[in-house]
Amino acid sequence: MNNTIQYRDYVGSVEFSEEDGIFYGKVMGIRSLISYEGENAKELINDFHAAVDD
Repeated sequence: MNNTIQYRDYVGSVEFSEEDGIFYGKVMGIRSLISYEGENAKELINDFHAAVDD
């Protein structure tokens, strides 16, 4: 399993919280904290794309 995702030259981490039942992550390699989450992989990817676009 890959624990990173990529979009528009940005790389994001992928983590899973068993306690909360969600996937979450943050954009890596930048100074700002940009995070995203989703209840499944599709939601996680969509939120990651939206966070990068914002």
